[in-house]
Amino acid sequence: MKIRHLVLAAAIVLLPAAAQAASKVGDFALADRIKAKVASGAPLDIYVSYHDVSNEFAPFMKAGVEKAGAEDKVNARFVGPVGANADGQISEIETLMGKMDGLAISSVSSDALAPVIDRVLAAGIPVVTFNTDNPGSKRLAFAGQDLVQSGREAGKLMAKVLDGKGKVLITTIDAAAQWSLDREKGAREALKDSPGIEVVNTLNTGTDPQKIYSEIENAMLANPSVTGVLSLECCSTPAAGTWVKRNGATGKVKVVGFDLLDQTVQLVEEGEIQATIDQAPEKQGFAAVDLLVKFLKGTPIDNVDTGVKVYAKDNIAEVAKK
Repeated sequence: MKIRHLVLAAAIVLLPAAAQAASKVGDFALADRIKAKVASGAPLDIYVSYHDVSNEFAPFMKAGVEKAGAEDKVNARFVGPVGANADGQISEIETLMGKMDGLAISSVSSDALAPVIDRVLAAGIPVVTFNTDNPGSKRLAFAGQDLVQSGREAGKLMAKVLDGKGKVLITTIDAAAQWSLDREKGAREALKDSPGIEVVNTLNTGTDPQKIYSEIENAMLANPSVTGVLSLECCSTPAAGTWVKRNGATGKVKVVGFDLLDQTVQLVEEGEIQATIDQAPEKQGFAAVDLLVKFLKGTPIDNVDTGVKVYAKDNIAEVAKK
């Protein structure tokens, strides 16, 4: 699949970043080797660890990381496990401890990675989170959406396109991941405001594209009364829209999801997907690097809220033109 550059558009809904005092390098015990590197003006080595570099969303993040590396004149490296593997992410970070001048991380598991983040910080290496926050750690700042709130926005959209009644299937490629749990929490909270809507199940599809589609197909066969599919991420969104198209269910089964993969954009244009939420992944990847560079150069940093923008048939042409 051809990967399309996302539109870094102004958000329709701005989500509140968690309140915190700005982090300052003067308050942080920076490792001596990093202090010397900053003082000499040598290029900094920034590592950006994403929770699954094999999924279709990862290239968007990587594009933002590379852009920031070029603009900030640092060595920005995009790393992470293939598949959502917490042990793999931990092992990779531990092997990079002596090489990193800064770490940005989107955790596979908040609980598993929080102690690792704190160990990296204790070694005098600044750490920020992006895409998926880890508030249980001592990370310095977070760049991304409020995931619970973005789930609420998706739930509100689902309720709107269903006119407040129907049966909804929630889909996700990793039901145990913290980002998924947060989004689902928000979505379910919003859907509760519509008593006529019933959530029949949360479907954990896994990350393989063919398996995602077959899991959705089997779930729809088992639940023929479902009238809405709410995807919590990039990759089950186009699969749900494709199921609608193949089964002649346009207008009968409504789909709301996330992100702007090429296939998702096309399916929104065609009417098989009613709405998709952009979470500005390139902006998140860029901010992950930029926050660390600013911090290391003495500028106080705080959370960066990348917001959301909702795309539907009436405005998806903005993306298609790109």
